[in-house]
Amino acid sequence: MDKKGTSVFSNSLIWFGAGVSIAEIVTGTYLASLGMEKGILAIIIGHLIGCSLLFLAGVIGAKTKKSAMETVKISFGQKGSILFSVLNVIQLAGWTAIMIYDGAISANGIFNTGNWVWCIVIGVLIIIWIFIGIKNIEKVNVVAMTALFILTIILCKVVFFDNGVATSVPADGLTFGAAVELAVAMPLSWLPLISDYTREAEKPIKATAASAIVYGIVSCWMYIIGMGAAIFAQNAGIDQIMLKAGLGIAGLLIIVFSTVTTTYLDAYSAGVSSETIFSKINGKYMAIAVTIVGTIAAIIYPMDDITDFLYLIGSVFAPMIAIQIADFFIIKNNSEDKNVEVTNIIIWVIGFILYRYLMTVDIIVGNTLPDMAVTVIICIIVSKFKKAK
Repeated sequence: MDKKGTSVFSNSLIWFGAGVSIAEIVTGTYLASLGMEKGILAIIIGHLIGCSLLFLAGVIGAKTKKSAMETVKISFGQKGSILFSVLNVIQLAGWTAIMIYDGAISANGIFNTGNWVWCIVIGVLIIIWIFIGIKNIEKVNVVAMTALFILTIILCKVVFFDNGVATSVPADGLTFGAAVELAVAMPLSWLPLISDYTREAEKPIKATAASAIVYGIVSCWMYIIGMGAAIFAQNAGIDQIMLKAGLGIAGLLIIVFSTVTTTYLDAYSAGVSSETIFSKINGKYMAIAVTIVGTIAAIIYPMDDITDFLYLIGSVFAPMIAIQIADFFIIKNNSEDKNVEVTNIIIWVIGFILYRYLMTVDIIVGNTLPDMAVTVIICIIVSKFKKAK
C-alpha cells in the first residue's frame, strides 16, 4: 500500500513556520534606511523573485519525488551533486546556529537567565521536533502556528499602532537594489531545502504553490515588522518591543517557538542532504548532530550581522538552481547516469563569479535575477551548441 503523502494544509503549516522567524525580523531592520514606502516595495519585489524561484525548485522535487540534493544529480551527475550537498549541509549548520543565537538573545532580553541557557532550551526543543518527524508534526504545528499567528498580530499592533509617529530613519545608505537583494536572500536560502518537503506531498503542484505563497506572505510580514521596529520603535530589539506590549511570557513563547519551527527545517534538511553524501548515514541522527553543533556554535560565537552569510548563500545556490531550472523545464536534460556533468559545473562557476561581481553593481532588481537569467541563457546556448555538434 502506498504511503499517504503530506497534505496541502500540512505543507502550508510547515512554510508558515519557516516564515515566522526572528532572523527575518532582524533582516527587515536592515531596510529601515529606505523608509516605509520604498522599503515595503523592495520587500515585495524581492519576495516575488525569491518565491517564484522557490516554487520552481519545489516543483522539481515534487514531480520527481526526490529530495532537494537528489534533484541536483539531474543537472550535475552522481558525484557532481556531492559538492552542493556538502555546501548545503554547511549552510544549514550555519543557519541552525544563527537561528538559535537570534532566538536565545531575544528570549534572554525577556527572561534573563543567560544566553547559553536559552540556546540549550531551543536546541532541545528542535531535537524533540526532529523526533516527532515530518509526517507526525501536523497536529503539533497547528497548535504552535495558531499561537504564533495570534502573537505576531499583537506584535504588529505594538510596532505600528502603539508607537505613534516614525522616528528619524537611520541613514546607512542601503540602496534600493541592495534592499531587494536582501529580500530575495531569505527565500533563496530555502531553495536547497524545499524539495525535502514537497517530495512527500499528496498533491505536488498545489502543495508547492501553497508552500511558496504562504512562505512569501509571512516572510514579507516579518520583514515589515522588523523594518517598522527600526523606524517606529527607535531601533528597539524585538524583545524590548514585546516587553513594552506586556507580552512577557507570551513574547517568550513566540520567540522560542518561532525559532524552533524554523530551525527544525534547517536541521532536518541537513540530515536529508547528508544522506546523499553518505548513503549509510541516518538522516535523523545527522539532523540531531547538526542541532547540537549549531547550539554549541550559538553559545560560543557572536552572530549579529548575517548579511555576508546571506550573500554567500545567494552566490552558491542562485546559479545552481538556475542550471536546474534550465535543465528540468527548458532543455529537458538529465545527467543522473553520469558521474560528473562537467559542463554544468563550469557554468555554475561562471554564475558564482558573476554573482560576486554583480554585488559591486547597483541593479534595481538586485543581483540574483540577472545572475540567474544569464546562467539560464548560457545553459541553453551550450545545449544547442552540443546538439549541433
